[in-house]
Amino acid sequence: MERKNISSGAPWEPIVGYSRAVKVGSQVFVSGTTATGADGKIVGVGDPYAQTIQTLKNIESALQKAGASLKDVVRTRMFVLNIADWEKIGKAHGEFFHEIRPATSMVQVSALISPEILVEVEADAVITG
Repeated sequence: MERKNISSGAPWEPIVGYSRAVKVGSQVFVSGTTATGADGKIVGVGDPYAQTIQTLKNIESALQKAGASLKDVVRTRMFVLNIADWEKIGKAHGEFFHEIRPATSMVQVSALISPEILVEVEADAVITG
């Protein structure tokens, strides 16, 4: 099977040694993604709902570059700084995945790569048609 690495163009991808997404056959694996805007700054500082919306838009963009879409997502993993924000984060997730209903998990973590980041999401997709 052919492997395709998809970059977001972020300067730290080659430094850390990762890709925004990797496509192998019909499967697409999207790395932990945050609410980074086109300007490289975090969108929605202090707002877990707004950060989740931007994060999922970023995931959607990575999927599209891989020839997939949100409807192909079979699993998401959400890493959050404050599990008490679960309803805000879950509301945003539901706005993207209400009909798709992937398997998912939401886990509280002690820190993410930057203190202003409240949410990080991974996604796995299988292109079916």
